[in-house]
Amino acid sequence: MTRILGCLCLVLPGIPAAAQNPEESNYYRIVTIPIPQNIMLEIGGMTFMPDGRLAVATRRGEVWLIDNPTMAEGGLPHYHRFAHGLHEALGLAWHNNSLYSTQRSELTRLVDTDGDATADHYEVVYAWPLEGNYHEYSYGPLIRPDGAMVVALNLGWIGYGASQSLWRGWMISITPDGDMTPIATGMRSPAGMGMTADGALFYAENQGDWVGSGFITHVETGDFVGNPAGLRWTSQPGSPLSLTPADVPDTGQPLFEVAQTLPDLKPPAVWFPHGILGISTSDIVPDTTGGAFGPFANQLFVGDQGHSKIARVSLEIVDGVYQGAAFPFREGFSSGVLRMAWDPEGGMMVGMTSRGWGSTGKAPYGLQRLVWTGKIPFEVHELKAMPDGFIATFTLPVDAAAAGDVSAYTVESFTYKYHSGYGSPAINIRTHPVHAAVVAEDGLSVRLAVGELREGYIYQVALVGVHSKDANPLLHDTGYYTLNRIPSGPALAVTPMAIETAASGQPDRPTSWPGEADHRLTVGTLPDLLFDRETLTVGRGSRVALTFDNNDDMLHNLVIVPADSTDAIALAAMQLGLRGHELAYVPESEAVVAHTGLLEPGASETIFFEAPDTSGTYVYVCTFPGHAATMRGVLRVVDT
Repeated sequence: MTRILGCLCLVLPGIPAAAQNPEESNYYRIVTIPIPQNIMLEIGGMTFMPDGRLAVATRRGEVWLIDNPTMAEGGLPHYHRFAHGLHEALGLAWHNNSLYSTQRSELTRLVDTDGDATADHYEVVYAWPLEGNYHEYSYGPLIRPDGAMVVALNLGWIGYGASQSLWRGWMISITPDGDMTPIATGMRSPAGMGMTADGALFYAENQGDWVGSGFITHVETGDFVGNPAGLRWTSQPGSPLSLTPADVPDTGQPLFEVAQTLPDLKPPAVWFPHGILGISTSDIVPDTTGGAFGPFANQLFVGDQGHSKIARVSLEIVDGVYQGAAFPFREGFSSGVLRMAWDPEGGMMVGMTSRGWGSTGKAPYGLQRLVWTGKIPFEVHELKAMPDGFIATFTLPVDAAAAGDVSAYTVESFTYKYHSGYGSPAINIRTHPVHAAVVAEDGLSVRLAVGELREGYIYQVALVGVHSKDANPLLHDTGYYTLNRIPSGPALAVTPMAIETAASGQPDRPTSWPGEADHRLTVGTLPDLLFDRETLTVGRGSRVALTFDNNDDMLHNLVIVPADSTDAIALAAMQLGLRGHELAYVPESEAVVAHTGLLEPGASETIFFEAPDTSGTYVYVCTFPGHAATMRGVLRVVDT
């Protein structure tokens, strides 16, 4: 059995009895767009054309044009294949009266020269070499205001991220005439790119080696954003950097601290806590709908493929540096969210795929539309940094008495290791006392005085005790602010208060027992989030030595539970929050028979345990968030 670490959160006041728990669907409705059965629309790229048609590029190398994608006035969409034969297209854009798509090895212009809505000219705009590694994904293009097309190149995977081909791990800029300029490197898996309303370029990163958790980063020419594999090409003509892989220390210090001595290293603008706001950050789109999508104009929406959901980001610039807060926004999509695009009516088209990448949405692919119902949700609109804490603004006025009570808030800070290992637990966790909560006269903001701010840390700001004037709780009561710079200015005049935290313990681990095992078993992994064995059999009460080999390119564990407890344990693992990683995503429960730790790619672990005394069907499952839906096997316990 395992024990979870003592919680550092304060006990918070309850919501008034009159409150009704809000639902995301009350404010943002998901509409499924039908797809013909003969079309495998594994969406890799998506863009609207000037005439209102939706163009979709698929991972199977096709481009489809969809008439009436919003199903206006009840009509059905119509699909027409525009192009085929591409190699895993993971981006699509309309530019210069043509469609441009990034496939594995090139940026391609697709042209319909005779007006029959089918591409008959495939033009190579720019090509790059390939090693042939399956992980060499290519994304884009993103069209910049000056007409340049930005492409991002994924690292290969050989047990760790590797740049085996020129410019892998880089972001590059390409003109319509095919002239290429390297922009920046340090990318591991840059699945999404986007621009703010004023044209600042951002990219989205996924957890892995050198990447403790997903994030978005502002990218400028000459930036190094974290993974050193791409630095092997800095001696090439045109490189804006001279840094080499040997210059990057592998100490496990937080990335922000390493950046103080490595000026080329650029910390993320906003971190997405792993397992909380998702597990595989994808697309970035700014709200440019002018209010048609609700009260979040110019904020960013960021997709997550593994958790099939979308987060919301409010940004600010402090001392010339981007930082800001990430909030939950909408979950429940049918497959893994990879691409988003605004339709002409102000709705958000969401393109999805899950093959080989896994997602909480069970469908292999899908196209859905997210529509604002017109109701204003009670949300934290923005979190902004102050010299002594934060100011939270709201979409609706708060109840002043509740919002002015410091016990309505909990603030914790944490960060991640910057190292060559795969991912990181949340480290250096600290609870911060809230000394004061000052409510604005209009009820639309609260300033929080918080003790001992630390630059470079992520702040979990929970506002569970805040409710609106009409007694409704927040739709989402927690935000995650990345504090790269503490702004200057006057602090609130408050008296610091002491705060007590619960004691923390260490999780118990299964202990070895002497003697030979009655059963020695081995389980490995397969692609598409599967174990390589579907069934294991052991004797009731027998001694078992089970070896788990994680030969995948993702983090996994193996947890044994009774069959009827599997879903509950998987859900509890997802809810472990900041401490999930360090607890190996194994919740405290008597239902857990045995478990491994959280294994990095290529790692192996043997656990020793006694089989249950009760014969029957048990399940071994990976409880890493998003994996449990498919990564299961049956452990049969039989009479001997």
